[in-house]
Amino acid sequence: MKRFWKDVSVERAGEGWAILLDSKPVKTPARTALAVPSQALADAIAAEWRTVGETIDPRSMPLTGLANAAIDRVAPDKSAFSRHIARYAEADLACYRVDGPDALVARQMESWDALLGWARRRFDVDFATTAGLIHVQQPTATVERLTDAIGMLNSFELAGLSQLVTIGGSLIAALALQEEAISAQAAWDAVSLDERWQLEQWGADGEAQVVLESRRSDFFAAARFLELA
Repeated sequence: MKRFWKDVSVERAGEGWAILLDSKPVKTPARTALAVPSQALADAIAAEWRTVGETIDPRSMPLTGLANAAIDRVAPDKSAFSRHIARYAEADLACYRVDGPDALVARQMESWDALLGWARRRFDVDFATTAGLIHVQQPTATVERLTDAIGMLNSFELAGLSQLVTIGGSLIAALALQEEAISAQAAWDAVSLDERWQLEQWGADGEAQVVLESRRSDFFAAARFLELA
């Protein structure tokens, strides 16, 4: 789609904030008004539309994409969407460790034990960890309490959380970031630990570096979305 507007503005719309192009409200792909819960998020989305060149590139508008997802995909059945995210409680990245080399074992322990420790205190739960990829059953109470915590989030929080979990594979890291227990950088360092280790050991691989940087960009966009929503 080519750019057709000159002016981008933000205005109050009910309990939220709408983004306007030449005084006309932006619509989601499902043709619903693009209204978000905070002015800060609306301003950030408006900034994405202001920087569009001759044609729209969705990859350069991550906040708009997440807002569209919150409205079109999450809101129609928030309970089903939250249950889908909650499945990650059964196989969190932080619960699956390597058994060598020792340096990587130590690095995982330092980073991921801190995440699990936070979740134990925050939700009064426990976790089963294992060395390897064979599935380990998590305590029923752990899964239930994390599921309840996710169910309390609104559609915009769920949209941001979903992207963090999908990219990083760790519900715990995403929840810690959502609750401002850790920074976006600390969360990214935790979920990208293995990939960065491989690059350190085998040297920079151009394609792998591009993929990792793309994931990082999307992860930080989701973190910013959560912060502003």
